[in-house]
Amino acid sequence: MTNEQLAKQAIQIRRNIVKMVANAKSGHPGGSLSAVEIMQTIYDKEMHLTQENVKDTVRNKFVLSKGHASPVLYATLSAFGFIDEEELMTFRKINTRLQGHPNMNYVDAVDMSTGSLGQGISTAVGMALSNKIRHNDYRVHVLIGDGECEEGQVWEAAMAAAHYELDNLVAVLDFNGLQIDGDIKDVMNPTPFDKKFEAFGWNVIEVLDGHDYDALASAFEAARACKGKPSLILAHTVKGKGISYMENNAGWHGSAPNAEQLEIALNDLGGND
Repeated sequence: MTNEQLAKQAIQIRRNIVKMVANAKSGHPGGSLSAVEIMQTIYDKEMHLTQENVKDTVRNKFVLSKGHASPVLYATLSAFGFIDEEELMTFRKINTRLQGHPNMNYVDAVDMSTGSLGQGISTAVGMALSNKIRHNDYRVHVLIGDGECEEGQVWEAAMAAAHYELDNLVAVLDFNGLQIDGDIKDVMNPTPFDKKFEAFGWNVIEVLDGHDYDALASAFEAARACKGKPSLILAHTVKGKGISYMENNAGWHGSAPNAEQLEIALNDLGGND
C-alpha cells in the first residue's frame, strides 16, 4: 500500500478503535491509538498474511504482548480483511470472539492469547526459537509496551532471545511514555530502553516518529538485515494519537469515551458518523 492509502486506512482504524471502546463502555484506547501505524506496517509489509495461509501453524506470526491494546489489533485485522467491520462492535460483549484481551482460540488471525504483561514477548521468543530449530525462514513480530517493560519477565525473555541469537525475532516497543498510573519515569522508570536492550545483546533501531510509515518501513528492513541477534524497534509514539483530548493524557489509558466525547473524537478524525 502507498503511504496515502495507509494514512486513509489509519483514520478508519482509529475511528473503529474509539467506537469499539465507547460501545463496550470499557477498554484501552490510549495505547491502541498510539500503535496504529506500527500495526499497519507490520501487516502491510511484514506478515504476508492471506486468507489462504491464515490458519497455517507455520508462517510469519505476530504477538500483541500488551494485550490490553486489543482494539488496535482487531481494528487492524478488520482493515486487512480478517474480521468483519460489523463484528468490531461486539467488542467485550458476552460470547463475542473479540474479548478484551486477544484469544487465539476464537480468531484465526490472532496468533497468541495475551493479557498478563511480559508473557507475550516470552511466547514470541519461544515461537522464534522453534523456527530456528526447524531451520525455516519465518519471522516473529511482537509489540510490547513501555510500561510493560517494568515487568521482570520482559528482561528474562530479552536475555533468552539474545542467547539463542534469534535474528528472526523483531520486537517493537511502543514508547508513548505513559501508563495507567502516569508517566512511566515516575511510576517505575524502565529507561533508557536503547542502552538496556543493547546491553542484553539486541540490535536496537530507534524510530523518532513512530507514526512515520517510511521510518517504520526502514526500521523493519534494517531488522531483517541484522544477523545473529534479535532486533528491537524503539518507536516514539503519542498516546491517544489523533484524538485532541486523549493525546499525551494518561487518563485515557483505560477509559471509555461517553457519547459526547465519542462525537468529538470522530470529528477529530474527520466526521462523526
